[in-house]
Amino acid sequence: MFPQNNDLGASLYKTWSDKQKRDEIARLVEGYRNGLAVGILCKMAETVAGSRKRARNHLHALMTPAERQAAIEKESGGIQIVVKELLQ
Repeated sequence: MFPQNNDLGASLYKTWSDKQKRDEIARLVEGYRNGLAVGILCKMAETVAGSRKRARNHLHALMTPAERQAAIEKESGGIQIVVKELLQ
């Protein structure tokens, strides 16, 4: 029905300034605090930031250590590996 597009807006995010990316990731963190799944938070943060390393830096700055640890403990299976890489 819809064409496959796995880029999740990555081409648009590449044109954004670091401040715009940080603001968008901050909105995702707020979404997580209001019930957004941590897997979606991590995937979208990585997409917006442009790399896993930059996403990790943003998430560490925007989330408390307790929030990050709780998010890791809440997940299981394969997604927990990705969540740990970004939040630990």
